[in-house]
Amino acid sequence: MGRSSIRCGLIPVAVLCIWLIAMTTETVAQPQAPLSAEQIVQKLEQMNRERAEALHKFEGTRVYRMQYRGFPGNRDAEMTVTMRYEAPNTKKFTVISQSGSKFLIDHVFKRLLEGEQEATSRENRQQTALNTTNYDFTLAGYEDSPEGGRYVLNTIPKSKNKFLYVGKIWVDAKDFAVVKIEAAPAKSPSFWIKKTEIRHTYTKVDDFWFPAENHSQSYIRLGGEATLSIEYKDYKIGEAGPLRQAGGSPENANVEAAAAER
Repeated sequence: MGRSSIRCGLIPVAVLCIWLIAMTTETVAQPQAPLSAEQIVQKLEQMNRERAEALHKFEGTRVYRMQYRGFPGNRDAEMTVTMRYEAPNTKKFTVISQSGSKFLIDHVFKRLLEGEQEATSRENRQQTALNTTNYDFTLAGYEDSPEGGRYVLNTIPKSKNKFLYVGKIWVDAKDFAVVKIEAAPAKSPSFWIKKTEIRHTYTKVDDFWFPAENHSQSYIRLGGEATLSIEYKDYKIGEAGPLRQAGGSPENANVEAAAAER
């Protein structure tokens, strides 16, 4: 048998393998979300309220880092801050160290701290809460992960508030807490910023969920690019009340929701 006949014999086999791979890919079922978007958001709002009411005092450390590349020149800065929270809306920041560009420290880092304190007022918390008053939600999918199931929701802000965002959130299917955000601000914080991409991740400490890392990439109209990262660590819960675990497993939550509809 010549080489040409061997090649001819291999072609159908290769085609068959490609076809089998394609069929296998097509038949792999994606995980089905046990709950609807409305049910997920309802439980998310409920658990967020319960966690906020139960958490009275905590503290932690943050490391702010920023790199700017562009006109009129490159700049870098870093600042380490401790934060102490006391319910219902008191946050105290203490700067431990700072280095690099004074402009970035004064006009970016310190304004971030001021903005966060501004957002903790009762009125601003109501206007920026992750709920159906401020957002429309649609179900984007359901994912399995080593940490458990996660619902993926699209978030569409109902107003152009600078503290709201448009994008996706990942919600833990047991605790009904946000574990990841990928989004963009609903309103640009400045005319000079053309586009901003945001990625936030969260971590669980005892019964509560806290920010773990924030990463923002901003593109400036004059051609520059700014990368901001915030690392959160060393959380200590000072005072907390009992937290009623209302989330439960996704299966139980589905049964509860079905029973409530009857």
